[in-house]
This record gives sequence, structure tokens and C-alpha cells, in this order.
Amino acid sequence: MTTAAATASLVFDGKHQLGEGVLWCQRTQRLLWTDILGARLWSLAPATGVSQSWPMPERLATFALTADDDRLLLGLASQLAWFRFSEQSVTPICAVEAELPHTRVNDGRCDRFGRFVFGTKNDAADMAACAGFYRLNADLTLERLALPPVAISNSICFSPDGHTMYYCDSLSKKIHCCDYDTAAGTISGQRLFADLSAQPGEPDGSAVDSQGYLWNAQWGGHRVLRLAPDGSIERLLKVPVAQPSCVAFGGADLNDLYISSARESLSPEALLAEPAAGGLFRHHVADVRGLPEARFGGA
Repeated sequence: MTTAAATASLVFDGKHQLGEGVLWCQRTQRLLWTDILGARLWSLAPATGVSQSWPMPERLATFALTADDDRLLLGLASQLAWFRFSEQSVTPICAVEAELPHTRVNDGRCDRFGRFVFGTKNDAADMAACAGFYRLNADLTLERLALPPVAISNSICFSPDGHTMYYCDSLSKKIHCCDYDTAAGTISGQRLFADLSAQPGEPDGSAVDSQGYLWNAQWGGHRVLRLAPDGSIERLLKVPVAQPSCVAFGGADLNDLYISSARESLSPEALLAEPAAGGLFRHHVADVRGLPEARFGGA
């Protein structure tokens, strides 16, 4: 394991309750992310420092870029929807797990074929494994993927060739993967990718770089891990807050790693010790580049 001596630095002090879902749009050269509990979408153009935000009708958990830079695919708590920036309008697509009132949409990302793959989270006190993984296809049909139920879906991302899907139940502290037929979308060969039970945090959002290594935000662990294709820890990046939540590569050369974070559940004493909690962080990775974010291919 190579341990990074550097620590990610704060670039936007948003003090979000639950900052999540950070993505980089190459065409607009801006970051997009959400404060789930604040029900608000955020953006930042690092070149100018200009930030914007838009209120959402309910908690926004995840989202995806589309072919149209004026439109996002939203993963709201109870539904998928379109959001148009120019009109600040939200147009519903479909409900998600309407029969399970205690679950909500959680983590998500587009596969390399342009379909939106996402999971849900059980918000009930029992944290039972009743949530699942889904895919919105290009024709806007929604299907549940043949993966085991989970309590908190996370770490959804894809290998550079699109043939491996990564995912986890955060409570298990293990990231799994499976073979993913990019054309047909079928799943097979479910297996353990990385057992992180010895680490101080829980696996949260992930991104895969151009070398096929997986970067994972460790919720509760003050760190981001880079995992080799065999699941071993290749390096560790320190984050000066306890709850990093998601990662994304951005910048002109896709070698700036951006990290969202959260203040949720931190005590007043903890917030005094880490006042930047809930902010957006960045670390320049000189030897690694990310991959352009896949865009949803549906109309």
C-alpha cells in the first residue's frame, strides 16, 4: 500500500448537512453536487469560483448528466425526474419503490452504455436490508437489477470498459462487483471485490479512474481509498473531516479529485473540531487521470 502524505484541501465551504453525488461536467467545466437533506442542487465553476444552487421539491440524492447540458436526470427521494436549468422545472419520469415508504433513492451513476444505474436506502430505524438496485433504460423503462437487497446502496461505478459493475451495502463494509454485459445489461458473477471491515470508515460513493482503480470515500474514516483492480489498497488520501461521502475526477485534465462531505449526525463538539465539515474538497492527483462522466442516453 502507498499512503499519500497529502491531505485534500477545502474549495467550497458549503456546510451541507449531507453533501453527496459530486460529478464533473467536462462541457461546462463545472462541478455539480447535492445537499440531500437540504434538498438543493449545487454547482461550482472552479476557474471562476462562481457557485449556484437550485431548490428541489424533495431530497435530491443523485443525478446524471444528459446529452443536453440544460437538463439533468434527477434521482429524487421518491422518484426519477428531469430538471431543466433554464426553466428551473422538474418533470417526473417514474416513482421508485412506492410500496416501501421508508426507503429513498440513494447512490447512482450511468453505465458506459448511457443507462442510469442507482440504488435505494432504508431510512427506517431497523436499517433492514430491503432496498435494491435499479436501472433506468434509454426508453425510460425501470427495472430492478438481480442483486441482493441492501440497507444502504453505495459505491455504484463501472470499470473503464464497462464490463464490471461495483456496488456495496455500506453497513457491510464490503464492496462487491459483478460482470456487466454492456450491450444487454445482464449481470452475472457476483463476487467480493474488497473487504474494508478493518478500515475505520464505511464505503460510500466511488469513482473509477482511467487505470481501472476504484477511489472510495470512507464515511466516518477521514479518508479516501484508492483500490487496485484486485481489491487491495493502493493508496490513502486524508480528508480533514470525518464524513467524506463521494468522489469525482474533474478539471481540464481530469486529474483533480473532488470530494463531497457531510455534517449530518456530528456532535457540536465534533463540528467545533472540524468546522469545514459539509464542504467540498479537492486533491490534485499528478499521476492519475479520471474518466469523462457517462451521460444518460434516453430521450
